[in-house]
Amino acid sequence: MTATAPHFGPSPARRPLTSVALLATLISLLFGLVLAGASPASAHAALTGSDPQDGAVVATAPKEVALTFSEQIAVSDDSIRVLDPSGKRADEGAPRELTSGGAVRYGVQLHSGLPDGTYTVAWQAVSADSHPVSGAFTFSVGAPSETSVALPSSEAGGGLVGALYGIARYAAYAGFILLAGGSAFVLACWQRGAGARPMQRLVVRGWITLTAATLAMLLLRGPYTGSGKLADAFDLDGLQSVLDTKPGAALVSRLLLLGASALFIAVLFGAYAKREDEKEKQDLTFGLAAGGAVIAAGIAGTWALAEHASTGIQPGIAMPVDVLHLLAVATWFGGLTALLVALYRTPDITSAAVRRFSRMAFGSVLVLAATGLYQSWRQVGSWSALTGTRYGQLLLVKVALVALLVGIAWISRRWTGRLTERAASTPADAVESVEPAAPVATVEPAAASDEEEAAPERAAQLLRQRAALTATKEKRARDADPARSGLRRSVMVETGIAVVLLIVTTILTSTEPGRTEEESGRGNTAAAPAPVNSGQVNLSLPFDTGGQNGKGTVRLDIAPGGTGSNSVHLWVDGPDEGPLDVPEVKLAFTLESKDIGPLPVVPDRLTEGHWTASGVQIPMAGDWKVAVTVRTSDIDQTTITKNVKIG
Repeated sequence: MTATAPHFGPSPARRPLTSVALLATLISLLFGLVLAGASPASAHAALTGSDPQDGAVVATAPKEVALTFSEQIAVSDDSIRVLDPSGKRADEGAPRELTSGGAVRYGVQLHSGLPDGTYTVAWQAVSADSHPVSGAFTFSVGAPSETSVALPSSEAGGGLVGALYGIARYAAYAGFILLAGGSAFVLACWQRGAGARPMQRLVVRGWITLTAATLAMLLLRGPYTGSGKLADAFDLDGLQSVLDTKPGAALVSRLLLLGASALFIAVLFGAYAKREDEKEKQDLTFGLAAGGAVIAAGIAGTWALAEHASTGIQPGIAMPVDVLHLLAVATWFGGLTALLVALYRTPDITSAAVRRFSRMAFGSVLVLAATGLYQSWRQVGSWSALTGTRYGQLLLVKVALVALLVGIAWISRRWTGRLTERAASTPADAVESVEPAAPVATVEPAAASDEEEAAPERAAQLLRQRAALTATKEKRARDADPARSGLRRSVMVETGIAVVLLIVTTILTSTEPGRTEEESGRGNTAAAPAPVNSGQVNLSLPFDTGGQNGKGTVRLDIAPGGTGSNSVHLWVDGPDEGPLDVPEVKLAFTLESKDIGPLPVVPDRLTEGHWTASGVQIPMAGDWKVAVTVRTSDIDQTTITKNVKIG
């Protein structure tokens, strides 16, 4: 709602606009400074290396396969599987942790005496921020061979189970916003609303939605991070495994807190709504506000405990910041929804309640701005990640929606000012309400005499008719009030934008943060700021695979030789300087100073001895190690490396 200065005076146009402009300027400056000074970090787990490497051909079978990840992961007995060419398991079973020196590594022992051929490594785990991650690659012993194993085409957390889990996540956020925001609106803005049925239904439906969504997520968590089969949602062993994980514990904690919130709702709409004594009601308001704040913070903390805030840099700061951010969202959006319901469904919402919500919403926007800036720096970290990754692009959409929402809120603020002026001009003995004074039904002496003589049924019927007529006149007067109608329309638009904003925010929580995507070289660097070019890179690398016709030279051209998209041309020449036709050539780029890579490149063969690759992404400038792997026969290959300045 009104996300601007809460001043109501005779000239309401200048001050709110100035406040919005100052707030927008502050956000822009802080956003630029925070992103400009950011340093690298990581969040979503990603595979950063393996031994053997993807596509490698080794002379003898290794004793184990080791995988390196960007952050801590949760693994199970089947998290890493090695399959032989016929599809049978070639590993000993449960992976063991090999982490040392900060590098997160897990490995599995292989059977002894493995025959030559192509082996498939399939892995699936849960990253520290609760999202499932998976992948697969191949390596060969002796020489590549045919394999009956098909690499999985879908990612972990997809399919029907993933869709249902995603719906439950959306519903959980929506339910929490209605529950927390609706309760805050009643306690802080419109205490008489505790006795209004529309307000009661709004908050209770929020509680039901959040409870049902949490139960669904708890049941679906096992298949979501594991088999992907809906039937496994009712597997008791799988449910027990979920309860032993951090996300499972967070969901159970949320259910316990929802039990406490049910008691809160019963008191709010029961004893509190019926309390008449002002002193007692004031004391109960304080108690309900304190208890409700603790419960709401606890429920918000279950998200912070299990998602992005709990991993990456500064988790001790990020988790309470995430709780504040979610509480501010719930207070603003939930209160906005409650105000919309009150404007359409209740006849006696007061201008004082609207003013109080204006102040509460403005405070929420300030908290959102501060916490959102910190979260943006933590999850994005640079201008290139802001514009060149999906997370950054979604964040820009979210910022644009917030700016639009603040603009509409300013319009709502204008309508609120008009309602306040109308309320101020109402006689002192009138009820302070956003409704125009309703005509009061009176009984003329003659009518009273007739009613005294009429049967009791006739008198009751007349009273009902008069009450209905009065209510109809009041409704027509409310609908004809331009200030109230204008406020209704602007709040309706605000609510619609808030729904879209909630959807974008929920998508963000399940999207790989920009820091990790950029560091792994998967960002859309073509959309990033202008690339830095140091000129075309030309390399000449002699090689010797040790076999027949195994000597030659690789000539490599990288153009334009800078950050962003590059094209690569590679020529393989024999000892006679003529084209040498080889079965396979591969490239890899590694920036060791930033722990980026290796970024694999598989060029396409154009003609004999000439290979090319386009769209080769170099995420940042630096001293890159270029590794060229040349295979001259089924068993003869070598890898040659050279450092070169790119960008």
